[in-house]
Formats: sequence, C-alpha cells, structure tokens
Amino acid sequence: MLLLGLVVAVVAAGGAVAWFQPQKLLIDQRVDEALPGQVAPSGGPATTPAPSGGPATVATGRFRSLGHTTSGRVAVLEVDGGRRYLRLDDLATSNGPDLFVYLSAAPADGPRDRFDDEFLSLGRLKANQGNQNYEIAAGTRLGRYRSVVIWCRRFTYAFGAAELDPAR
Repeated sequence: MLLLGLVVAVVAAGGAVAWFQPQKLLIDQRVDEALPGQVAPSGGPATTPAPSGGPATVATGRFRSLGHTTSGRVAVLEVDGGRRYLRLDDLATSNGPDLFVYLSAAPADGPRDRFDDEFLSLGRLKANQGNQNYEIAAGTRLGRYRSVVIWCRRFTYAFGAAELDPAR
C-alpha cells in the first residue's frame, strides 16, 4: 500500500510539473527579428531599410506589467503592398507554458479578465525577450482592438498589456 501511494505521488508530481512547467520561469528565450521590409545582416538585427524607406507606423504603445513584470514597445507597421505587422521591440517578460500575443478590444488598463473576451490571436509568443514580428491578417479592422496582450492561455492570465495609440 505504501508503494502504491508513493507511485501515485510521483505520477501526480510529474503531472503537475508537466502542466505548470515552472522551469520556464527560470529559462529566458530571446529572438531578434528584422523589421518587416528590412534585410537583416548575418549575425545581427536589421539595419538596412527597404527601398521604400521602411515600414509606416500605424499605431504604437508601451507594455505595462500585469501578472508578471513586462516591458517593451509595440507598433503596428505597414509595409509596401499594404501588409501589416505587429512589432514587439525590446520585449522583456517572464517565460510561461502557453503564451500568446493577442490584439484585444479591452483597454490595457481595464479588468484583466476582459482581454480574452473579444480578441484576435496573432500566434504563440516567439520568445519572452527581444524583437519580434507578427503578421496581421489582411482585412483585420484594427479599430476594433485597443490593446496588445501577452496572454497565458493555459491559465487565462495576462502577463502584460500595451494600449494601441494611433500614430500621428
């Protein structure tokens, strides 16, 4: 009976570690993607503008911390041909088991449980640090979305959010 209890405890502990993935809080991942429409030299971030002069800025914002310390800037960029991207610059947040980047209709300073009420997922967070791009599908009405959110889908929890302010 003692052996059975020990086996159950080990299996339960293993399941908890697999589900919560606490080791991710100790492991940082970094990505440094070139700006959309720019060419990245080997071994470093982009420095060469596209022939058109680079992307146009549509909206900007700064992350504020919510569930985890989060900082960095966001920008919605439009490149030649009308393709739009969400750019995260100098992102720094905690790592987590199931992180996504959302455009949300909720304001960045609103209730945390509203970010996933009306949202558009741009995909999994590529890394918890660095510079990264997420393509915004053609036809997306950006006016519907007020914020960018780093969202843990597994625990329905916002790590950080940035208000999207139209560029002037």
